[in-house]
Amino acid sequence: MMVAIKKLNSESMQGFQEWQSEVNFLGRLSHPNLVKLLGYCWEDKELLLVYEFMQKGSLENHLFRRNPSVEPLSWERRLQIAIGAARGLAFLHASDKKVIYRDFKASNILLDGNYNAKIADFGLAKLGPSGGDSHVTTRIMGTYGYAAPEYIATGHLYVKSDVYGYGVVLLELLTGLRAHDSRRPSGQHNLVDWSKPCLSSKRKLNTIMDVRMEGQYLPKAAFQAAQLTLKCLEQEPKHRPSMKDVLESLEKIEAMKVKAKQSKGSSRHSSTTSTSSGRLPGAS
Repeated sequence: MMVAIKKLNSESMQGFQEWQSEVNFLGRLSHPNLVKLLGYCWEDKELLLVYEFMQKGSLENHLFRRNPSVEPLSWERRLQIAIGAARGLAFLHASDKKVIYRDFKASNILLDGNYNAKIADFGLAKLGPSGGDSHVTTRIMGTYGYAAPEYIATGHLYVKSDVYGYGVVLLELLTGLRAHDSRRPSGQHNLVDWSKPCLSSKRKLNTIMDVRMEGQYLPKAAFQAAQLTLKCLEQEPKHRPSMKDVLESLEKIEAMKVKAKQSKGSSRHSSTTSTSSGRLPGAS
C-alpha cells in the first residue's frame, strides 16, 4: 500500500502545534471527503504524519500548473470536486463540536484516482464557538486571497469564515485563475475583487469563465454556480449560506447537467425513430 508521509518542523512551536492539531482532528474524524490519517510519530525530535496516498495530487496542480500532458479538468469534473469538498466541510461544520477548518484552499484539496476530493492539512483547524458564542478569537493565520474579511480585520473566526474560503475556491474552479496573482495586470491581482462584478451578469460571466471548459456546460448552470459563489463571498458572515445549503445548491446544478443529457438522448431517440419509420417499406 502506498502512503504519503509529511514531516513537520520539530524545532518550532508552530510545527508541533500543527502536528498536534492534525492528530487531534483527523484522529477522531472520519468521512469519505477527509483525507485519512493512517499513523503518526513523535520520536527523537521527529514529527511525522502518515496519510493515505492521493494519486491525482492537489486541485491546485490540476487547475494552475499548465502541463500539456495533463488533460484540463472538465466542467463535470470540477463540479464533482466542488461537491466532494463541500461534503467534507459540511461534515466538519455539522459534527458534535463544530470544526472550523480555517485554511480552505485549492492546495489543501487532494484528489484520489477517480478525482474524488478530500480535504487535507488540519494544522490550522480550530474547534468552533461553544455555548451562545458566534465566533472564536484567534491569531490571524491562513493564506492571503482565501481568508475571510472579518477574520483578517478582527481575528474573529466564524464557521461561515470557511464558507468564504470555499467561495474563493469555487471562483477558481469557474475561472481557472489563482485567488491572488501579482503577475496579472494591475487591478486583477485579487481574483475576488476583480471578478465579483462579472458574476452577477450573464453576459460578463462568459468573459471570465475558463476557456478550457468551453462548450461543456449549460449557461444556466454556470450562472447558478456564479450566483452561489457570490453568496459565499458575502462581506458579512451571517449573509453567507451554510455549507449544507451550498452542497444542496451544487447538487441541483449537477442534476441540471444530467437532465440536459437525458433530454438530448430522448430527442435523438425520437428523431431516429421518426426517420426510421419514414423509411419503412410499403409505407403509404
